Amino acid sequence: MTDTLMADRKRKIVSFMREDAYKPLLFEELVTVLDVPQEDVEKFAEVLEELESEGIIFKTKKNRYGVPERMNLSAGTFQGHERGYGFVITNNGEEDIFIPSDSVNGAMHNDIVIARINKKAVGGRRSEGEIIRIVKRANKTVVGTFESSRNFGFVIPDDKRIFGDIYIPKSEINGAVSGQKVEAKILVWPEKRRNAEGTIIEIIGDKNEPGTDILSIIRSFNLKEEFPGEVIKEAESFGQTVTDEMREGRRDIRDLRMITIDGEDAKDFDDAVSIERLPDGDFMLGVHIADVSHYVKENSHLDREALKRGNSVYLVDRVLPMLPPALSNGICSLNPKEDRLALSVMMKVNHEGTVVEHDIFESVINSNERMTYTEVYKILVEDDKNLKEKYSYLLEDLYAMEELAQVLKEKRIKRGAIDFNLDEAKIVLDEKGVPIEVKKAERTIANSIIEEFMILCNETVSEHFFWTNTPFLYRIHEEPDQEKIESFAEFVYNLGYTVKGLSKAHPKAFQELLEKVKDTKEETIISTVMLRSMQKAKYSHVNFGHFGLAAKYYSHFTAPIRRYSDLVIHRIIKEFLKGKINAKREDVLREKLPDVARICSERERVAEEAERETEVLKKVEYMKKHEGDVFEGVISGVASFGMFVELDNTVEGLVRMSSMVDDYYVYNEKQYSLIGERTRKIYRIGNAVKVQLVKSDVDARQIEFVLVEDGKEEAEKEMADTKRPKRKRKKIDEKVLRHVQGKKKKKKRRGR
Repeated sequence: MTDTLMADRKRKIVSFMREDAYKPLLFEELVTVLDVPQEDVEKFAEVLEELESEGIIFKTKKNRYGVPERMNLSAGTFQGHERGYGFVITNNGEEDIFIPSDSVNGAMHNDIVIARINKKAVGGRRSEGEIIRIVKRANKTVVGTFESSRNFGFVIPDDKRIFGDIYIPKSEINGAVSGQKVEAKILVWPEKRRNAEGTIIEIIGDKNEPGTDILSIIRSFNLKEEFPGEVIKEAESFGQTVTDEMREGRRDIRDLRMITIDGEDAKDFDDAVSIERLPDGDFMLGVHIADVSHYVKENSHLDREALKRGNSVYLVDRVLPMLPPALSNGICSLNPKEDRLALSVMMKVNHEGTVVEHDIFESVINSNERMTYTEVYKILVEDDKNLKEKYSYLLEDLYAMEELAQVLKEKRIKRGAIDFNLDEAKIVLDEKGVPIEVKKAERTIANSIIEEFMILCNETVSEHFFWTNTPFLYRIHEEPDQEKIESFAEFVYNLGYTVKGLSKAHPKAFQELLEKVKDTKEETIISTVMLRSMQKAKYSHVNFGHFGLAAKYYSHFTAPIRRYSDLVIHRIIKEFLKGKINAKREDVLREKLPDVARICSERERVAEEAERETEVLKKVEYMKKHEGDVFEGVISGVASFGMFVELDNTVEGLVRMSSMVDDYYVYNEKQYSLIGERTRKIYRIGNAVKVQLVKSDVDARQIEFVLVEDGKEEAEKEMADTKRPKRKRKKIDEKVLRHVQGKKKKKKRRGR
């Protein structure tokens, strides 16, 4: 049975089980009803097992198959909490299910589970349930701090969402001593009243030793530092020179003036750009991307390793590349004044920012200069005389790039692309990896030039191949969930704003709202809540468009050195250009691309989480020396247990509700605010507050603030706006009053 036929059978099985008339059937009954040929019965059993392992179908204790949602069950990913309880993030997009600590039943953070719903959602409270089956374990190993006892040891997980220590028998300690960071392999999974049991497989180092902290994060996310020997050997076999044989069949555009623009620390240059003003006032924009696919062939050692990694991971102190340095920093990188193989996209762009002609082809290029964002900014904005003299022959090109980038951005915004102005952090480390500065990363016109050119190129390539009906890999951003749109609309309405076209929201409506609130005190809160109401972008073999960019067609084409998705697209483009895409190849691609899209999306999420984890770690470490200091910040998040405050340098910490002793505060989920019961003070996202840093816990990676008195001005203003006039109270009969007071019990003071 072909893979395509099996994929079709898979869909048919699930659709059949979701029918109203379906009752859970035995395996033999399913074989009969679905008319499975005898020679495919074994394969059919494998498909059922695969569907079960993904939590898509459920096999009862009586060996009957059905879909969880028809059995009062929900499949999803368990998200643990350090206090022992957790939530099931459901596969079907329904609301999360709360799992009390006594109902977790041995599940660990990120496990794929089946939960039975015991209490339905009522009055704003989540559904409550229990884990009845662990479908797939997520944590084969755990990274943490080792502590020893006389006859055994245990590992305290770094990830606090993994509740419970890992018990290590004396025979499995393998030389670890107290205080060391270790990696433990789980031998026995946890049960309801029993911790997991494991063995030490690696001693990472003393927890206070420089570099151990980042290494621990690398291990906890199962990221790879080293490449296998056969992968290194294959990468080094190409040499570092483009030969005459490699140039054959390519368009030679080495005489075309072009440059790379990137950050100061960059070593892998995916893209170079060229520009020419045409006599009719249009621009000829060239985007030239490293032809990594020439070296990384499908199913080679390099290709399989690149797919496993999915992308390069940019941690605070290092890069974990998708490809070995011989390629990523060498023959594939578009280093200046060196011949390189590329895929070029030449676009004629008119004065309105529309691509009126384009050409995609294999090329040989030779970049003139490697420029940094800082240099370009100093030339265009600061009029730096020395740099203008150094790059005098490129000045007209840079001015044309600036002009075209502004045209492209204005066009994007006009069509409705959502332009979030969110700050990113720049963390400076010393030679030992100790953070010495945390500040906002600067975004300038130089960044905007490259960003706009890459977006335009990605759109052009994506649309071109969409209309050829070639199997392709798209970067999609689906429309927000309707319930989330309505919830967001209600929230902004309470602030005095509206979202147009609520029944079918267009990205332009969101962008217009952002323009309305720009430079107002509501800008931060509305931008933050809007972002949270959006879906996450991902990869797909089906084109659903990109909501955030307001683009009908979008793909990732411009970074094949650091993204596997782009590498796959390059292969497809080159095969198409050479006429090698036939019906048989189309079938292979259609079967393969869904898995590639899923893996790339998963690896992207892992990379983002690991990058964020190292960033948080270094921020907490940096703030440790500022304990006791007072800062001005903005409320960036509100929860039932307190509020998060972000400082100007992007550091974020928690103000616990238990520390807000001037009143009893109630969490208003719809308005993202804390409201004082007695004073009616309101703390909501976007409010300015003054806080004191009371604790910066490096081990827990948490920062705790308390509000200081003169930092409550914003809340006082909110209070004045919302305080309601007091109504005159009726005079109460004194006899009735004495009767009530005599019977009244003392109220227990509520905890804060």
